[in-house]
Amino acid sequence: MHELFQKIHKGLIVSCQAEGNSPFNNPGDVAKFALCAQMGGAKAIRTEGVEKAKAIRQMVGLPLIGLVKSAFEDGTVKITGHEKDVEHLQQAGCQVVAIDGTFRLRENKTGPDFIRDLKTKYNILVMADVATYEQGLACADAGADCLSTTLSGYTPETGPNVPAEPDFELLEKLTGFFKDMLPVMAEGRFNTPGLAKQAIDKGAWAVVTGSAITRPQVITKWFYDAINE
Repeated sequence: MHELFQKIHKGLIVSCQAEGNSPFNNPGDVAKFALCAQMGGAKAIRTEGVEKAKAIRQMVGLPLIGLVKSAFEDGTVKITGHEKDVEHLQQAGCQVVAIDGTFRLRENKTGPDFIRDLKTKYNILVMADVATYEQGLACADAGADCLSTTLSGYTPETGPNVPAEPDFELLEKLTGFFKDMLPVMAEGRFNTPGLAKQAIDKGAWAVVTGSAITRPQVITKWFYDAINE
C-alpha cells in the first residue's frame, strides 16, 4: 500500500468543488476552500478541474485527488473519462486521479479496462469511483490503488432517484472483503459528522465530504426545506 494512504487513514478528505452559477466557481475561491479544510484538519483534498487543481496545489500541501467531470450519453455523471484528463491532472500536481469505475463505456473501454490501461502508462495512483460491489472487485483486479463509494445512487443501476442516506451496505461489503488490503473510501451523502463517524466505525479507510463543507447554497437549502416542510 502506498504511503500516501497511510497518511490519510481514518481521516477526512474534503471535496472542494464549485459548479454552475456558484460565485465560488473559480480556481482561486476553490483553493481557499481547500486551505480552510487544511486548517480544520482535513487529511487530503479532492477537487474537479485541472485549473482548480493547480490553484489548490499552489496553496495547500495536502495530498490532492483530482478528477474531470463530464457526462455519459444518458446525462449521468462521468468521472475522468478521457486519458488526456489523467495526463493534465498529473501535470497539475494531483498524486491521485479519480476514475469512473463503472462498467459503462468510455473510449470504448469499461471502467476497469480503462484503469488497467492507465496503470500501464502513468505512474499515478488511481481512485476507482464505483456504484456497486461487483464494480469494486473488478476495479481492484484492474489495479486500482483504492476504491470509493462515490457513484452509488448516481448511476442507472443504482438510481434513478438519489437516496437521502449513504450506501452503508456497499461500504460494508467492500470493507468486509478488502479489510486492510485495499483502502475503501466512504463517499456520497456523508454530510454530517455523525454519518462520517459511522463510516469509520464500519471500516472506511477515510471519509470524503463535500457539499456539507464547501457548498453554502446547498447547506442553506437544507435549512430552508426543513423550516418550510
